[in-house]
Amino acid sequence: MEGLVNSRIIPIRASCRRHYSVFLPTFSLQLRNKNLNKGQVWMMRRPKSLDSIAASIQPLEASTTGNTDNRQPSKEVLELWRSADAVCFDVDSTVCVDEGIDELAEFCGAGKAVAEWTARAMGGSVPFEEALSARLSLFKPSLAQVQDFLNKRPPRISPGIEELVKKLKARNTDVYLISGGFRQMINPVASILGIPQENIFANQLLFGSSGEFLGFDANEPTSRSGGKATAVQQIRKVKGYKALVMIGDGATDLEARKPGGANLFICYAGVQHRESVAAKANWLVFSFTDLITALE
Repeated sequence: MEGLVNSRIIPIRASCRRHYSVFLPTFSLQLRNKNLNKGQVWMMRRPKSLDSIAASIQPLEASTTGNTDNRQPSKEVLELWRSADAVCFDVDSTVCVDEGIDELAEFCGAGKAVAEWTARAMGGSVPFEEALSARLSLFKPSLAQVQDFLNKRPPRISPGIEELVKKLKARNTDVYLISGGFRQMINPVASILGIPQENIFANQLLFGSSGEFLGFDANEPTSRSGGKATAVQQIRKVKGYKALVMIGDGATDLEARKPGGANLFICYAGVQHRESVAAKANWLVFSFTDLITALE
């Protein structure tokens, strides 16, 4: 972000769980001065802003007949999956078995109210930016609370995701994490999966110089409705991918399938089965094993 000066790195240890086993990577938050009324702001580094695009390759639309048979992928869907040169994963309820913001809210004592907002946002009934702001306002996590949460509540990784990511990498397929969650909580997940920081598109929690909660960075594309689609378009413009797949469970993931964005949307319902989203997917799976097998 422009106008940020006097950076210094503040290391934070966070434990991560790989299929419920303990793994301990480290990552860092940055302290930067910013004119946000409070003075200093704690936040993670973010990739340089990129311009959105409208590429010529058209997405593969779901069936107009209700798509009740999309658990059995068509030949065209399988060909796209196998030929993809990039795959973008949602994180909450996809790569991980829980919703990060819900878990943080529960840790801070506001779990039920925040979970209700999350269900509405993922179902597409309210704009994502409205739901994000409302959820955070319910508990306003401090930097100390986030640090404590990361140490005591390591993320739980979905069964099969590590093997799938390894197989994709072996095929020279680039892997990205695109999330409406927060970098502070996603970095440990990326460390487990061996996904580089520059391949993460997510939101930033902002903290003042005393660690008090200030809000979130509204400049991140993933902080608003349509943001994942924008992120996918940005990735595609920069990298020039011919075939890109989006995998997730929510309405914001489905939005990524559009001209210039994802060619294919695979709905992962192994954690949350959102019927309105699943019905519009090109392929509905309940286990990552299905995707692994299809690559063999």
